[in-house]
Amino acid sequence: MMAKKVCDKGHKFTKSSDCLTCPICAKEESESIYTNGYPKVGSPALNALKHNGITPSDLTKYSEEELLKIHGIGPKAIDILRIYLNEKGLKFRNK
Repeated sequence: MMAKKVCDKGHKFTKSSDCLTCPICAKEESESIYTNGYPKVGSPALNALKHNGITPSDLTKYSEEELLKIHGIGPKAIDILRIYLNEKGLKFRNK
């Protein structure tokens, strides 16, 4: 069952889950975040990073295995993050 919701900014949207995240606000925020240094990962991975307080500069503090344990971060996001770090001459932390 799709529930109609309205976010704090007045955007109207429907969700089939109890998730309160407004997709319109999430898109606006992700566009802003991508221009401020975050690698272009998908929304679930971006939200997982943000909600866990992981900034791009924090990525080297984590191993791939640790990040994969976070809900929303999958193999595709890890590949994108690995490329992002490699371009900067950095790596994930070893186990």
